[in-house]
Amino acid sequence: MAMLSRLKTTSLQLPVSYRPQLSPARFLVLGYLGVIFLGGLLLSLPAATVQGKSMGILDAVFMATSAVCVTGLSVVDTARDLSTMGQVVVLFLVQIGALGVMTMSTLFALIMGRRITLRDRLFLQEDLNQGYLAGLVRLVRYCIAFTSVIQGIGILSLWFWFTREMPWQKALYFAVFHSVSAFGNAGFDITGNSLESYLLSHPVVLTIALLIICGGLGFSVMAELYQERSWRRLSLQSMIIIRATVLLIAIGWAAIGILEWSNPATLGGLSAHDKIWASFFTAVTPRTAGFSVLSTAALSKATLFLVMGLMFIGAAPGSTGGGVKVTTVVVILAGLRGVIKGEEDVNVGERRLPRGDFAKAVTIVALSLLLIFAITGILLVTEDNSLMVTMFEVVSAFGTVGLSTGITPSLSPLGKLLLMTTMFAGRIGPMTLALAFSQNKTGTGRYRYPEEKISLG
Repeated sequence: MAMLSRLKTTSLQLPVSYRPQLSPARFLVLGYLGVIFLGGLLLSLPAATVQGKSMGILDAVFMATSAVCVTGLSVVDTARDLSTMGQVVVLFLVQIGALGVMTMSTLFALIMGRRITLRDRLFLQEDLNQGYLAGLVRLVRYCIAFTSVIQGIGILSLWFWFTREMPWQKALYFAVFHSVSAFGNAGFDITGNSLESYLLSHPVVLTIALLIICGGLGFSVMAELYQERSWRRLSLQSMIIIRATVLLIAIGWAAIGILEWSNPATLGGLSAHDKIWASFFTAVTPRTAGFSVLSTAALSKATLFLVMGLMFIGAAPGSTGGGVKVTTVVVILAGLRGVIKGEEDVNVGERRLPRGDFAKAVTIVALSLLLIFAITGILLVTEDNSLMVTMFEVVSAFGTVGLSTGITPSLSPLGKLLLMTTMFAGRIGPMTLALAFSQNKTGTGRYRYPEEKISLG
């Protein structure tokens, strides 16, 4: 195996003296909260808006939360209401959120020549959602390199096409903003209507779609693809992520095309060629990106339900996307198959997974569903919107997607706070958030309770 694969099999035993007093989960939560509130303060300045008036601290923190959590839900129009300063602040917050707070901190430490301590690696491991400490600094270097190259290619491509309709300086600014936002799976735009005006501009749509897919694959997968350059030598996780990504896009592409083909408000008035392109992009963007070429509010109820499912699943672990992650869903499906067949092990791709993986996957999905149902239930009481529209907005927030039926700006202060909480939980991860608020315990306990069976199913 190549270097990355060897590093992944390396484990480190941590002496007690090296264990941080603040758990990685709590440090991560505090780190993201710090960036959010700093961004909120900047966006609350009068200079951040076109009108020269403060948008208010609540709306400013909401926008900062949406940017750091790479979501894209907005209570103000990024194109019309935010000044250039405000848009640049949002863009920087998106970049920080996409790469991760600890990745950016590690980058600055490397630039300053500071040694990356074991404590730093523990926090970095939590932020990048990696199972091993070994090779994390190298992975950070890959993150920065891949981000720079992919976003650079996206900028050049978008710049070329944007110059056909606007001055080159404005086209460059638009290209930078949308390339960073697309790769970060954020969904913020400065066109005023997402990408609906570029529905028939297939090169722009394809460029944005490829940026979204690359960001959603995850940095560890891109590092393996770069190092191995052979499908057979990829790790099980990378193969699962790539296959699941292709399968979900294909299923979404076909289903959306069928469901919306005759809908006059979406695909109905387009040519067959344009319908195929629009269906493809609409299947890609629920992978936590948030851009749209079709009006989300005009989609049929069946399509909205399908999109909610894709948003809930999300992208890959360690990527710029959100959701419960494709690997989580694959592990649950494999575990269910094993239970039905009476097998004790969870097997995927001729490999046996650790026993705890299935329980962890079920816990992640259960916590996520509990959060979504709880927030939806409260919003149904505090807001005057239908169940479908409300749940769509909540799932979009949790999956850090940013697709919206248009109700976010009209939410009450409590509704905005609830969506902010949902976005934050979706970006940090429900498991990490639960660990951050749980009590630290050492050891496995000196006793076990008596066993007793109960009926299930």
